[in-house]
Amino acid sequence: MTNNAHFQSINAGSVPKEIQETQTYIKFITKPECFLNCLESLPLAQNANHSGVEEECPEYFQWIHEDLKPWRATGISREMVERGRVLAHIRVVIVGGRVYVENYKRAFQTRDVVTVWGILQLLRFYPGKLPDLDLMFECGDKPVIQKQDFEGSEATIPPPMFHYCGDNQTYDIVFPDWSFWGWSEVNIKPWELLKKDLKESSDKIKWMDREPNAYWKGNTLLGPQRRGLVKCNVSKNKEWNTQIYDLDWRRERKEGFKTTDLASQCRHRYKIYVEGHAWSVSQKYILACDSMSLVIDPHYYDFYSRGLLPTVHYWPISENDMCGSINNAVKWGNKHAKQAQEIGKAGSRFVQEKLMMRHVYDYMFHVLYQYAKLLKYQPTVPKGAVEVCSETLICNSKGLRKKFRSYSMVTNPAESSPCTLQPHFDQQKIQDLLKRKEHLKKQIEPFEAGENIRR
Repeated sequence: MTNNAHFQSINAGSVPKEIQETQTYIKFITKPECFLNCLESLPLAQNANHSGVEEECPEYFQWIHEDLKPWRATGISREMVERGRVLAHIRVVIVGGRVYVENYKRAFQTRDVVTVWGILQLLRFYPGKLPDLDLMFECGDKPVIQKQDFEGSEATIPPPMFHYCGDNQTYDIVFPDWSFWGWSEVNIKPWELLKKDLKESSDKIKWMDREPNAYWKGNTLLGPQRRGLVKCNVSKNKEWNTQIYDLDWRRERKEGFKTTDLASQCRHRYKIYVEGHAWSVSQKYILACDSMSLVIDPHYYDFYSRGLLPTVHYWPISENDMCGSINNAVKWGNKHAKQAQEIGKAGSRFVQEKLMMRHVYDYMFHVLYQYAKLLKYQPTVPKGAVEVCSETLICNSKGLRKKFRSYSMVTNPAESSPCTLQPHFDQQKIQDLLKRKEHLKKQIEPFEAGENIRR
C-alpha cells in the first residue's frame, strides 16, 4: 500500500458513479516530497510508570452517550457508515493500532490533515487501548446529518458522522476540532502552549485595571450575528461600551497574522463570543482571559461547551437586542465588579482545568471507544485508503505546520488510564439541566437593572 505524507485520493474507478459526481474537490498528491514508510513506524510502548489511577471525567463527557444515542438500539453496520460517504471529507479507519485515511473531497485549509494528526497523537498517548474502528468525518463549519431527514414510519437509521459541532436539529457526533493542535494558517499556537500564554497574559493585568468595555476582533463577514455585531461599535450617535474590530484577512495573511496575537488581547474586562457560519474555535481563547465572556445566543455547541453555564461561566447576550444587551452587561459588570470578576475567573478555570490536552485526548478516546463498541462488523482497510503516521506528516510539512506538529507530537504515553466515563444522563437530568440553563438566562433581566446575582 502506498504511503504518502499527505492523503491520496481514492481512485475514481473504485467509487460509485453517484458518489463520483459529488467529488469536485478530491485531493491528489502525485509527487509526495517525503518518502518515509509508515511500516517503519513503531507504536509507543505503554509508559513504564503507568499508575493505573483513574479520575472521574468532567461532567460534559456524559454528552457522548447522547451523541451516540441514535445507534444505541440498532448498532452500526458497514452500510450505515458508507451511506455517509457522499457528505464526508474523509474516512478514518484504525486497524491494529494503525491509521488509514480515504479522502473524498477537499477540506478548508488543512482541517482534515490536522484532525487526523490529532487522532494519531491520541494513539500515541494511549497506545494499544483503542479497538479497531471505521468512521466518516465531515470537516466543514456546519453539521450535516439533519434530524428531519430521518423522521416518520419509513425513516432509516441516520449514518454516523463525526464533526466539530452540533445543534438541536442534527445528529452529528461531536469531536474536538483541529485547532487544539495549532492552526498554522492563522498563526494560532497549539492549545497547550497558547493556554499557558493566555494565563500569563491575563495574570499581568488586574481586572480592575483593564479597559472597562467589551472587545471583539474577527471576520465580520461570517454569519448574520457577526454582521449585526458590527452595528454595536461606537458611533457619533451611540456609545455601546464596545470595541469591535474587523479583521483584514488579506493584510493579515501578508503580515503573517502578527497583529492578531490572542495572548495580547486580555486587556479588557469583557470579551465577546459570537458564532460565525456555525460554532467558532475562538470560545476557549476568549474564556481563558479571565475577562467576563459575553456569549451571544449560540445555536451550535462543540464537545465541551455543553458544560458551560450562563451567569456562572459567562454572561448571556440576546441576539435579538445585541447592542443593548452588551451595553447593559458592561454597565452591570462595572457596577458589580466583584461578581463580574467571579464569572470571568470561573470561565477561565473551566478551560484551564477541565480543557487540558489530557481532557481533549480523554474525550477523543471515550467517544471513539463507545462508537467502536456499536460497530457490528470488523473494520478493514478500504481499497483506496493510505496509511498515515506522525512521522510522515511531520516530514512532509514545513514552516509553522512543521513547528506546530513537532510541538504537539506526543512523545511519551500517558502515565495513567483515561478518566472514568460516567453513565449516560437519565432524561430527567437532561431536562433539569436544560431548565437550569434557561432559568439562569432569564435571571439576567433584573440583574442588568442593578440587582445582584443569586444562582
